[in-house]
Amino acid sequence: MFDAAVEAADPMRSLSRFLPEKPAGRVVVIGAGKASARMAEAVEAEWGRCEGLVITRYGYARPCEGIEIVEAAHPVPDEAGAQATVRMLELLEGLGEGDTVLALISGGASALLTAPAGDITLKEKQAVNAALLASGAPISKMNVVRKHLSRVKGGQLAAAAFPARMLALMISDVPGDDPAMIGSGPTVGDASTPEEARAIVEKWNLDLPASVTSVLADETGVIPPDDVRLSHVRNVVYAAPSQSLAAAEKIARAHGYSVEILGAAIEGEARDVAANHAALARAAKGPRILLSGGELTVTRRGDGIGGPNAEYALALAIALRGAQGVHALACDTDGVDGAAEVAGAVIWPKTLSDALAKGVDPLEALARNDAHNFFGAVGGQVVPGPTLTNVNDFRAILIAG
Repeated sequence: MFDAAVEAADPMRSLSRFLPEKPAGRVVVIGAGKASARMAEAVEAEWGRCEGLVITRYGYARPCEGIEIVEAAHPVPDEAGAQATVRMLELLEGLGEGDTVLALISGGASALLTAPAGDITLKEKQAVNAALLASGAPISKMNVVRKHLSRVKGGQLAAAAFPARMLALMISDVPGDDPAMIGSGPTVGDASTPEEARAIVEKWNLDLPASVTSVLADETGVIPPDDVRLSHVRNVVYAAPSQSLAAAEKIARAHGYSVEILGAAIEGEARDVAANHAALARAAKGPRILLSGGELTVTRRGDGIGGPNAEYALALAIALRGAQGVHALACDTDGVDGAAEVAGAVIWPKTLSDALAKGVDPLEALARNDAHNFFGAVGGQVVPGPTLTNVNDFRAILIAG
């Protein structure tokens, strides 16, 4: 089912039907995100050699004839991403009304497109990203702060291309599939204010450098939705978590299971959602599969290595307490759960007893946010490598008959 969910969102399978005929005049392809290089590859498969530049995560590059692929760090930005973002902005300079920009945006663009506002240094931007990721704040709140600290997010990348026409094709990795939230909306106008960003900083107790506080004290460069510089832009979300869940549902039904989709846009603390799902699983009668997607968060409490999918799986195993006939998988469809090169984990009825037999304490691992090391010890990690797409979390709970 996980393989089917990933395959459904593969740009080489899903992008071409949303791509128009190659326009006349100069065409520039730009993009950012963990799926952006695969998207660029799909574009050149249809249009042939193109001019452009996209930024993807280390290990996610694909061969393209003309489009330059730059690899950079995710989830915390680095100098490679910052330099490539400057070059991307330079590529957009001087475009006219007869020119076309194709923007390829997927999850991960928030970190990979890096152009700090004001006097914020890259090191300070890295500290802000790390603090946001550890805060437990929903992705929608993180992105509001990111937009107001950037020179490319919140519609600013699209504004830089004006008066050229722009078509932005997006793969959604956010609950609700809001284009303004995908990659912090570099091609989408935004009505949020610095006051809202400051309120988020206060609510989640983020300790920020003085330069960041200074930027948030002023009006920033986020582009309002009705700005004329966005009048030539069309944003299209062409792949989303719901399509991947539908592909998984088809596999499940073919194997004789009834299916309940709990939601494609579930948010919340990973361990809390896991406890809720465990209660549903214990009450369900098999053969049945519970599917869900969305984007969970983790509030860092310990010094372990983990991610929201692995933490969900660990908390689910603890809450199920060895329930017979219940197996589950929780993975990020981009192949990376948190910062580790692990997509997530699987659990089975004996996960807890197998761990204790190896001297691994599941409760201690959860308390330390150490889910990746826990599943590494018990053989429950899922490591598919770069999947070249990203429609966020995929979770399946199997209740045997």
